[in-house]
Amino acid sequence: MTRLVLRGLTLTLTLVLFALPAVAGAETVRIGWLRAPNDLTLARAHGSLEKALAPQGVTVAWSGPFAAAAPAMEAMNAGAIDITAGSSTSSIAALAAGVPMVVFAYQTMSPASEAILVPRDSPMRTLRDLEGHTVAVNRGGTGEYLLMRALDRNGIDPSTVRRVYLSPSDSGPSFLAGRVDAWATWDPFVAIGTVAYGGRVLADGAAIQSENAVVLIASTAFARQHAALLQTVFSVLRAENAWSLAHKTEAGLIWAKEMGIPASFGAVLGANDAVPTTAVTAADEAQMADIADWYFAQKIVPRKPDIAAGVVQLK
Repeated sequence: MTRLVLRGLTLTLTLVLFALPAVAGAETVRIGWLRAPNDLTLARAHGSLEKALAPQGVTVAWSGPFAAAAPAMEAMNAGAIDITAGSSTSSIAALAAGVPMVVFAYQTMSPASEAILVPRDSPMRTLRDLEGHTVAVNRGGTGEYLLMRALDRNGIDPSTVRRVYLSPSDSGPSFLAGRVDAWATWDPFVAIGTVAYGGRVLADGAAIQSENAVVLIASTAFARQHAALLQTVFSVLRAENAWSLAHKTEAGLIWAKEMGIPASFGAVLGANDAVPTTAVTAADEAQMADIADWYFAQKIVPRKPDIAAGVVQLK
């Protein structure tokens, strides 16, 4: 990272520090982080939350890395962490399961950051070609959402495509070994699957008509008891997001390093995943509610979650 880039980040965070509200009393904010290209990963790498919160008597404790959003939300359900990141789809599944959490930030995913992959030499060319084949997905998360959405939007009977439920870390090796015919996934796995595993994009987020988003999540108790602290954390993460939008390549390189993958993935990660983060709007909430209704209709979740109760609107 260049000295000029570092100076720009330092200036941005300094301005944020002066604008942040004071947080009374010493606290610890416990953050569960995923090896994923998001604002929390940048904050961890830069130490920006620690810099912003230390003068207010607040410490930061990082837990993880978690392999995906689902185990992070399980940790939140157990009271082990206060804040984490995930997808809007995994959040809907967690809310349906009764996890006490609220979404406090929203980042619409770029079409290139989600895909259904097939082997490069596969004869499959259209989504209808998935009929009679197996697809690796993570249960209730982005992978299952992408596959089911693709089938539904293209009038394909879901019973003709067999879902193989695997964790993200197990899906790649299974795809590479030919134990599944296709893989519904998201970044960094889209990048890894196409570059390292010989995958080809059968359909990206646009073709699937995905309405998925990256979201930031807090436990309900933390959001209620420490509203000012949550606002402070959000302000710092928005500064990180603004930096990533201005320095996509540098952000991609940090994400690649934090995820333990080659720096050669940095450019594509930056291009795909440095997208604006905002507070949750009424339109975002409505979009999550639509997905929740669809999840219930598709029998992906056992009940409709109360999305309005699972969202907090910050500034």
